[in-house]
Amino acid sequence: MKQNTEKTQIKVCPLCSSEDIMHYGKTKDYFFTQEEFSITKCQQCYFVFTNPVPKNLSAYYNTPEYLSHNTKNGGIISKVYSFLRFINIKRKYNLISLYCKKGNILDIGSGTGELLSYFNKNGWDTTGIEPNENARKFSKINYNIEVYNENKLDDFGLKSFDVITMWHVLEHVPDLHKRLSQISKIIKDNGTLVFALPNLNSPDSIKYKEFWSALDVPRHLHHFTQQSFEKLISYHNLRLVHAEPMKFDSYYVSMLSEKYMKNKFYYFSAIYNGFISNMKAKKNNNYSSMIFVVKKDI
Repeated sequence: MKQNTEKTQIKVCPLCSSEDIMHYGKTKDYFFTQEEFSITKCQQCYFVFTNPVPKNLSAYYNTPEYLSHNTKNGGIISKVYSFLRFINIKRKYNLISLYCKKGNILDIGSGTGELLSYFNKNGWDTTGIEPNENARKFSKINYNIEVYNENKLDDFGLKSFDVITMWHVLEHVPDLHKRLSQISKIIKDNGTLVFALPNLNSPDSIKYKEFWSALDVPRHLHHFTQQSFEKLISYHNLRLVHAEPMKFDSYYVSMLSEKYMKNKFYYFSAIYNGFISNMKAKKNNNYSSMIFVVKKDI
């Protein structure tokens, strides 16, 4: 399915604003449209980003297969996604509890609201930001969670939240510095920011190259490493205090990547390659997806 939408050429690095950018490679939107996209790399800070990008990005999310917005049970991949989400919610709760036992949490990119529902049941005040209207409605109807569109970010008061999370969301955000500026203002001085991101330096990224499903162009506008993430947050007086892996992600990413390569036995290959990726990543804590805990540098 071709979108044939107009595209915007990015002329400066979204991270450091350097004009010294060069073509890095090509891949496809294997997930939805099969359309080819180019990827660019900054020669100054080495940040990697999708370029050019469609002007109508929302069209590339307009499929029931986009699982964080999906309110229905689907096939095997959807069931695997839901199972991993269930396991990860408790893990995320336990991680955040190390930094804040209870308070108010803002989840940006809250999807259908399962994470916030879990926090709410455990006594937290919860607020969500979610661009997708159907996902917002689902959160309200099923969990009674207040979820707003992205414009609401400018309405919150200074130092409003104890915790702000963005689980696999920052890579979708068109203006990185605007978003970091917004959340830096509304997080409390002693508050905690938590980001989850795919890792371009991971062993499975290196193995699958242009078929690596976590490239997910054009929905993923930016392709982070820990180094590029730390550089980004440094512009906003934020610092990394902890990094840990999301080990299950290597299996899910490998499963999709093998499927994109048209491997009929992608389930079995995914188990093997996900395991190998995690074993290789142990050496440098360089896993398929990483969780970064961030604090204000005050």
